[in-house]
Amino acid sequence: MRKINPKDFTMAKRGTSREINRQIILTLIRTHQPVSRADLSRLMDTNRANITLRVNELLDEGLVREGVQGNQKVRGRKPTFLYINSTKGLAIAVDIRASRTFLMVTDSIGNQIGEIVSFATKFEPQSFVESLAWQARKVLSDHGGLSACDGIGLVVPGMVDPRTGVVIKAPKLGWRNVALAELLEGEFGKIEIHLENSGRACAMSQIWSTKGDLPAHNDSVFVSISDGVGVGVVINGELVRGKHNTAGEFGHIPLSIDGPECSCGANGCWEAYISNVATLSRYFGRNTSRNQPLPLETVEFTIEDLIARARIGDSKALTALHSTARYLGLGLASVINATDPAYIYIGGEITEAWDLIEAQVREAVNERTLTRELGSVPIKIVPAVEHPRLRGAAALVTAPAFAAPKVA
Repeated sequence: MRKINPKDFTMAKRGTSREINRQIILTLIRTHQPVSRADLSRLMDTNRANITLRVNELLDEGLVREGVQGNQKVRGRKPTFLYINSTKGLAIAVDIRASRTFLMVTDSIGNQIGEIVSFATKFEPQSFVESLAWQARKVLSDHGGLSACDGIGLVVPGMVDPRTGVVIKAPKLGWRNVALAELLEGEFGKIEIHLENSGRACAMSQIWSTKGDLPAHNDSVFVSISDGVGVGVVINGELVRGKHNTAGEFGHIPLSIDGPECSCGANGCWEAYISNVATLSRYFGRNTSRNQPLPLETVEFTIEDLIARARIGDSKALTALHSTARYLGLGLASVINATDPAYIYIGGEITEAWDLIEAQVREAVNERTLTRELGSVPIKIVPAVEHPRLRGAAALVTAPAFAAPKVA
């Protein structure tokens, strides 16, 4: 039983139920397209006239379009299928990492358009904003320019306040209290800017990419492993944020107070043991993972290179991966004990070696989880080629049209 939050709701008005039904219809079309009006009527358990009225409104607004007619095996007219009008607008998704920033253009429901581009991340905020603006204008030039853009979603490897657009603390970037949204508004004008933590963005991308049994995915955790470690926690279908928008920072729980120094300045954080930098440091015999990742243009050996060596029998590479796997499992056990999720998702380049490390991860999880049921939680891999961070960034712009409102 959930208690109503007296500070976080919108007062229901005469048109509230209409708006909620519109969002339900949009979500059902997005999930089941192509779908007919009759199908929507059955899915919503309501009469056809109500569906027709709402669908006609959505057609007039250009949010929905009609497609081909389906086959009708019984008497009556052939049904006309409905689709979300994904060409109505564009979104820019931006994944900021210490080593590199990635940019993707999507349609209004998050489908990728064109190629993903990347550029070296500049740590000085104003210089970063200028380089991002130049890249964004360049990729949008073939798609109608900035006027066609509905919004820009950015994911940051650190703590952010989505309401104010401020990066509270991003250790890998050296950013603290950076008003990133304000800086970007100076470049993009009235285009809406959305900021989110990278771990929460990945969790969001998983929610919006799930078209099956949504209740089964209402309690989940996404662990994103790259230059650092981001964690997003979903409970009862909602992202966990906390009072100061810093909830879910499991990457900085200590595995050992005497461990290697982390980018946050503390010692022994989970991130200091399992990030890409940590795994590479282990392979090369360095004692710390505080070293910042190098730009791709200058780096000579990547985590993908290490995995490739492990696959051809390099014992040193295998040892480094297996050590990372054990630390990954130990940290996952703490996350599982604390949140009791239905699913754990893991993303990042390390997933390319999952067949080499799964046994070690599972062994460590079972060793430290409090019950047998907790230790058997499904762990699902999200390959790096699926770009969960970019998909999450796109969802910051595209998902609100389908999101459930809080009303009372």
